[in-house]
Amino acid sequence: MAELQDVQGCFGALGIRVPEIYLPAGGVDPGTWAVVACDQYSSEREYWEAAAEKVGTKPSTLNLIFPECYLEDSDKEARIASIQAAMKEYLSRGYLKSIGPGFVLVERKTTYEPVPRVGLMISVDLEKYVYGADSRSLIRPTEGTIVERLPPRMAIRRGAPLELPHIMVLMDDPARSVLEPLYARRNYLAKLYDFDLMSNSGHVTGWRVSDPALLETLCAALKPLSDPAAFEKKYGTRDLLLFAVGDGNHSLATAKAIWEEVKASLRGRPDEARLLGEHPARFALVELLNIYDEGLPFHPIHRVLFKVDGKKFFETLRAAGASLERCSTAREAFDLCDRSADKPGHTIAFTRSGEAGLIRFEAPSATLAAGTIQAILDPYLKANPETGIDYIHGEGSLEALAGRPGNLGLYLPPVDKASFFATVIRNGAMPRKTFSMGEAPEKRFYMESRRISL
Repeated sequence: MAELQDVQGCFGALGIRVPEIYLPAGGVDPGTWAVVACDQYSSEREYWEAAAEKVGTKPSTLNLIFPECYLEDSDKEARIASIQAAMKEYLSRGYLKSIGPGFVLVERKTTYEPVPRVGLMISVDLEKYVYGADSRSLIRPTEGTIVERLPPRMAIRRGAPLELPHIMVLMDDPARSVLEPLYARRNYLAKLYDFDLMSNSGHVTGWRVSDPALLETLCAALKPLSDPAAFEKKYGTRDLLLFAVGDGNHSLATAKAIWEEVKASLRGRPDEARLLGEHPARFALVELLNIYDEGLPFHPIHRVLFKVDGKKFFETLRAAGASLERCSTAREAFDLCDRSADKPGHTIAFTRSGEAGLIRFEAPSATLAAGTIQAILDPYLKANPETGIDYIHGEGSLEALAGRPGNLGLYLPPVDKASFFATVIRNGAMPRKTFSMGEAPEKRFYMESRRISL
């Protein structure tokens, strides 16, 4: 135990905590236990209905999460109560078991990428994370946080005994010095799970990383990434950014907001100092990835407008300085948009039933195309409340939704992940819904969990 405490101290300066992770016990079918991140398929209820059919009455993380496609339904409070009750039931029935303190090395294979994606399940210290747009914290958001989106997420986490993460954080490790050497040694680690994910979403394998000597090696490998002098030489600032939130910005912001509530509840207790340092709600379970991982794609997040007056919207675009160009098909427009990414100005493709084309801004004021279009969308949606919006990760889903009567799809150009950290460091949080790490089936599936209550 002393060795583990020493390792905890090493990681603490890096904003990391060695967590106690829970996994489904033997006899639980992992193929129906694991489901995709709750913020996926948010306009496609049929996906979640099909998942529920696959799961049936089996223990599943589907019963422990709140798919966002149901957030606007009238049974929100009952659903949250059911989620928290299921967590308690799964713990009491032994469906979940602790694997003890340690990390989990994760390999994710999909048909979308030629090589697997490699991640490491860790806990991050919420005291080292600030989610404001001008954050300069060690752990930092990459997109603007919409505080209005936090209350329903906070209601789920508040009082819940468990957290299940779909948060993915990134480190800037071009030398591939942290995760890649560990992955090369995976055959010497104890395998925890190895199975196919539902809905043709690929394969996932996990290994236990708990040996104190190996943990110490990992900590030593991470330390150079947090060296202030090297960081200043590379980025021109000593406001160190070690971990950038890639997926799950609002989920990590929710964890932070709940931790602030817990902190307030601890004030004045005789054991306040100890609890402030050790309370499980102070930490959040995440998957750590190297932004240079060849199995980690970056895709733009597209937009779909519902019940939109196309003529009025196009007039709004022209008034904002855009020019419109017609294309014969949506695929042609998408391709031209992709090829415009390294050219001056911003180009965004549009598609709707029987029509497709390009929206061009020759001299945009925003750094990214997502910022250019969002600056137009926000006031338009406010002035036209009958029009709705959703954010779509895959071009197939975008085209299908945009083809329905009254809808219009906006296809964004690619995001350069090589300049990702520099953009966040110099410009702060990106416009919301700027990028996605992979298509919807590539997103993180819930597998690991952690206790967050005493």
